[in-house]
Amino acid sequence: MALEKFSYDDVTPRRFLAATVIWGVVGMLVGLILALQLAFPVLNLSPELSFGRLRPLHTNAVIFAFAGNAFFMGCYYSMQRLLKTRLFNDALSAIHFWGWQLIIVSAALTLPLGITQSKEYAELEWPIDLAVVVVWVVFALNVFGTIARRRERHIYVAIWFYIASIVTVAILYIFNNLAVPAEAFRSYSVYAGVQDAFMQWWYGHNAVAFFLTTPFLGLMYYFLPKAANRPVFSYRLSILHFWSLVFIYIWAGPHHLHYTALPEWACTLGMLFSLMLWMPSWGGMINGLLTLRGAWHKVAADPVLKFFVVAVTFYGMSTFEGPMLSIKSVNALSHYTDWGIAHVHSGALGWVGFMTFGTAYWLAPRLFQTKQLWSKSLCEAHVWLGTIGILLYIVPLYIAGLTQGLMWREVTDAGGLANGDFVETVLAIMPMYYLRALGGTLYLLGAIFCCVNLLLTWLARPRPYDMPVYEHAALSDDWTPSAIEPGPLEAKGAPVLDAAFKLERLAGAKWHRNWEGLPLKFTIMTTLAVVVASLAEVVPTFLIKTNVPTIESVHPYTALEQLGRDIYVSEGCYNCHSQMVRPIASETLRYGEYSKPGEFVYDHPFQWGSRRIGPDLHRIGKKYQHSWHILHFRNPQETSQGSIMPVYGWMFEAPTPFEAAPARLRALSRVGVPYSEAEITGAAEAARTQAARLTGEILAQLPDANEIKDEQGNVLRTVKLEDMQVVALIAYLQRLGTDIRPAESTGAGVTPAPVTPEEGK
Repeated sequence: MALEKFSYDDVTPRRFLAATVIWGVVGMLVGLILALQLAFPVLNLSPELSFGRLRPLHTNAVIFAFAGNAFFMGCYYSMQRLLKTRLFNDALSAIHFWGWQLIIVSAALTLPLGITQSKEYAELEWPIDLAVVVVWVVFALNVFGTIARRRERHIYVAIWFYIASIVTVAILYIFNNLAVPAEAFRSYSVYAGVQDAFMQWWYGHNAVAFFLTTPFLGLMYYFLPKAANRPVFSYRLSILHFWSLVFIYIWAGPHHLHYTALPEWACTLGMLFSLMLWMPSWGGMINGLLTLRGAWHKVAADPVLKFFVVAVTFYGMSTFEGPMLSIKSVNALSHYTDWGIAHVHSGALGWVGFMTFGTAYWLAPRLFQTKQLWSKSLCEAHVWLGTIGILLYIVPLYIAGLTQGLMWREVTDAGGLANGDFVETVLAIMPMYYLRALGGTLYLLGAIFCCVNLLLTWLARPRPYDMPVYEHAALSDDWTPSAIEPGPLEAKGAPVLDAAFKLERLAGAKWHRNWEGLPLKFTIMTTLAVVVASLAEVVPTFLIKTNVPTIESVHPYTALEQLGRDIYVSEGCYNCHSQMVRPIASETLRYGEYSKPGEFVYDHPFQWGSRRIGPDLHRIGKKYQHSWHILHFRNPQETSQGSIMPVYGWMFEAPTPFEAAPARLRALSRVGVPYSEAEITGAAEAARTQAARLTGEILAQLPDANEIKDEQGNVLRTVKLEDMQVVALIAYLQRLGTDIRPAESTGAGVTPAPVTPEEGK
């Protein structure tokens, strides 16, 4: 058979390598700023640089910019070598690279401006979401086109994980981000309350699975054996690892919502499948580590292998801890605490970060066509600096998380809260925040070492690059899947022995070897595994009315309250506060009546949160006077000594967008909120009227509320308070949780409420 000549496209992986390390440093720098802001709140320097707005920028930069570019880099490089072909289309490769970078830049510009959907890992607004879908389709076309023109019949295990990632991320991203636009950069989720929370964590958990796990397992299966110059330990174990992970992972999302308003059956199902995940996950870890059998002496001498070993070890640790945290009794202690942050970062910094750095270091001399890295010693220093940084980061947060969970739950012999003041817990964990910032600094320094090392390696490149030409036989057209022969004892009446024979054939994985030669069938089977598992959970949640019983007294937000809710979302308040009182004795003692599913039927999107840096807000409505909130936004320390909440002084001078109210209410009506046409058309005037009334109550309680003062208390100017965002936000906060409370039991604006530090951060 004649040999065909071809060359590889190394330009595209080279571009993604540069983007990976640059965006990695940017994302980690923002993360360090956030860590410092928790330790030193004065560093919240402006609205655009406040914790609430920067936190989603950090998560998006690390997930989609750093990890995303690393996935594309490793995928494009390894696929060409595994399939013995050039990438399908150079133009698609360029569109993919530049399109993805433009998406990242768009996120970096919009998120600090408060343009967000407020759904974790899915904060980007609808125009950017559309761009993500388009670029992802380009990526998929390039990958599947490359597979179609391959010169190797069977697709290797790494490509199985790439296929699963591409298909599943597309499904997750599209269905979680279904929304109705209200403005150019504001939309409302088509889901509300309980359903929205379910869809978000179906997406959120599996975004971790199929954007931060399966792609990097694909990289592990290619680059770890390459770096060790050893074959993968077990082909059969890789099959078991892949299919069990793809099918089981998709069920596990509801374990993020234990003890919330989500139906109990969904949470239990999520917990059970999370526990089952332990087995395939550790199967992958074992497969990775045992690939190094007979090559451990190389690990001592090769810093690249050290990165891979640490990465796989953290993968094993994280995938043990995740199922453990899904157990309801453990989750009751850990949820909303910094334990969750420690868990996430052990996987992000240890597994994803170190796998990325190891891959980048291994690729750099090959992509830049140099004999070796500029400095092996600097690479070695990065390993140890990064490892120490991870430990200094996560260990204090584990301690902080346990401290928070135990202090929040502790009750006295008399049945009251032992630590009724929320700030007591904050003050107790502050030393941990200082250590966490130190660990983040060391990890960032290691990433900078990587940038310097790769830059100097690149400077030593040949000019121009060589373009090696390879030869390989074309794919044969006459291949057919191997037939699986019938058992030799079938015709002899020996059913038990024949069953054993069939079991042996199944264990031999011949059937899977056939699938590997049929990538379309393989992709369809992968898609079915994901879709079937998803529908089994999604359909009952949306079709069974008893899952979300309605409450007659729950009504839609007024126009002003909705505008205030939009401000709450824009400021990223959900990053620090939950709105979900769990049916746990210590929580009902601290916050009041536990939250009911029917209270959230008009919440687009939901605001349950996943972390409590500050207290839960679901029952904050009318708990304090309006004046308390004014003082709290001016200077949180004034109402809650020891608070680490930023000062929100800018909301006293930022105008409320009253004119946007009709368009926003109309969009909400399209997703099911029962606003009448009169309410929609008169929304702006109704919002102004309510704001004026609320401002009158505020000024009656605090006559200087409309004065902007300097640090010495000198009046700089007065503002028309009813037009400012702070009034709309107070309107929203005073509404929270009041629909199921009798009106006569509340008295905001009438009866003075004691200003206690409990509600401070």
